[in-house]
Amino acid sequence: MAQKKRGNYIMRMSQLFSRTLRPTGKDETASAEYLIRAGFIRQLAAGIYSYLPIAQRTINKIENIIREEMDRIGGQEITMPVVHPADHWKETNRFYEIDKELTKFSDRWGRDMVLAMTHEEIATSLIKSEIISYKQLPQTIYQIQTKWRDDARPRAGLIRVREFTMKDSYSAAANWEQLDDQYQEHFHAYFKMFNRCGLPVITVQSDMGMMGGKMAHEYMYLTPMGEDSLVTCDCGYTANREVAIFKKEFFPKQEEVELKEIETPGTKSIEDLCSFLSVETKDTAKAVFYVGTFQDGESEVDKFVIALIRGDLLVNETKIQNTIKAKALRPAADDEILEAGSVPGYGSSIGIKNAVVVVDETIQKNRNYIAGANRENFHVSGVRLGRDFTPNFIGDISNAEEGVLCSSCGKQLNFSRGVEVGNIFKLGTKYSESIGATFNDIDGKEKPVIMGSYGIGVGRLLASIVEEHHDDDGIIWPMAVAPYHIHLINLSKSSPKAEELYKEFMDNGFEVLFDDRKKERAGVKFKDADLIGIPLRVIVGDKTLENSEVEFKTRCGNENRNIKLDDLLDTLKNKRSELLKKETLDTKGTL
Repeated sequence: MAQKKRGNYIMRMSQLFSRTLRPTGKDETASAEYLIRAGFIRQLAAGIYSYLPIAQRTINKIENIIREEMDRIGGQEITMPVVHPADHWKETNRFYEIDKELTKFSDRWGRDMVLAMTHEEIATSLIKSEIISYKQLPQTIYQIQTKWRDDARPRAGLIRVREFTMKDSYSAAANWEQLDDQYQEHFHAYFKMFNRCGLPVITVQSDMGMMGGKMAHEYMYLTPMGEDSLVTCDCGYTANREVAIFKKEFFPKQEEVELKEIETPGTKSIEDLCSFLSVETKDTAKAVFYVGTFQDGESEVDKFVIALIRGDLLVNETKIQNTIKAKALRPAADDEILEAGSVPGYGSSIGIKNAVVVVDETIQKNRNYIAGANRENFHVSGVRLGRDFTPNFIGDISNAEEGVLCSSCGKQLNFSRGVEVGNIFKLGTKYSESIGATFNDIDGKEKPVIMGSYGIGVGRLLASIVEEHHDDDGIIWPMAVAPYHIHLINLSKSSPKAEELYKEFMDNGFEVLFDDRKKERAGVKFKDADLIGIPLRVIVGDKTLENSEVEFKTRCGNENRNIKLDDLLDTLKNKRSELLKKETLDTKGTL
């Protein structure tokens, strides 16, 4: 009896723990505004949210979809701790490599500990303890667990938070062919998960970042409010702008000339310099100054970094950081530039000592460039790579900008914005070698396990679904993840029919949110129903009951009519099935 009473009351709006709120105009995204106003979430601190009862119902449905698809590809669910001894993080060096996003502390015995921002180290230690022979491979384990990442810029409600729930899975393979199969299985399973949630996504090549490894893809929901910049092409090429490559132009070689200092007053920008000297931007070498943090054993060392790129291009900080293998990178201040021996607006790598110099691949050894003279109001011409300066690194550090061409097909690349809702990584042996996760192979030799890592942010997925499915009045939940199937609204002042329908709906397997509030006006109930966004709506009123009818409406707004009580159950069942089928997407991707 107790369980039945709880089940009845928890779906009544008169007893619902949360309440709806008026608009504030403070939220920067539709998902943040509607999830807060509709009583789904409440903010505790920057990037930290509580999920209230109706949100928890949708979260449970999303997680169940994820579980079903993970189980279909052979995943086995586990749970790993959120608090970790730092030992394994030190073994992989990420304890030292990751900046302030990784929260570190000491327990009462002075032992170094961390809060889990991800679980590669702990998953690898489990693989080490459980996997002995190639006969046990391949394996995939997964969990849906809390993570903590002390992000400096939480924003947009659940889109970018500090505490979050994540589905993270880890694959273990005996060889690269097995990893390829596991990666492919996850690749397609993720599309099925997002399709079932009603969220359209694309995949893009991505930066491996702190994860390391051999290959990575991100699943992106395209939206103007996304913080990721994406590059795509009609030929099929896709990439996050952080790692996007494009067709670069190289020019004929030139005869070598001597260095010549040129007075160039008031020309701190490439545009001003080219205008003053009547030269093209491609004939200049632009220096951009940074301070990089590098790991030196257990210590961190800051070094002055000079990035040199052709004047018609812009630098990409992610590419620079990856190329020079810096732990962190920030723009250098003017006093730091002066202290290094250069001059803001007139700098280059010529004659600068004790700096890390990284040069874009477009700076050719057989051409002459105009660069800063490291002297106020002066530049030098005839600068040659290899003769006048020797870089520590040469690579692709240029940023893809509007108008550049695809390196594959030569067409102009397209640019859009998106939210990353999932990612997959081929880790290889990065973690298994560091932690010693090995197995005995068929040839009798001990070899490191070959691993993959795969993640989906559950809260971010919830918010992205709202971004995709809403209108000016509130949320429009897809049936598969809606907190309830039916929003039953009672407007009758005397008839018990709404109570009878409530019980009948539940007995027939419907999930029902029953607005049984007696003191709220009809207009308030309708506004709340639009805001909360349950797919099907049944309105019980005295006038329609006179004809043995109720009003039926879909939240997506394409159907609103009166239905005979005798036909109501069949109508609801058919509409639920129709929406489930209609809202399930069929997006697919290719590796």
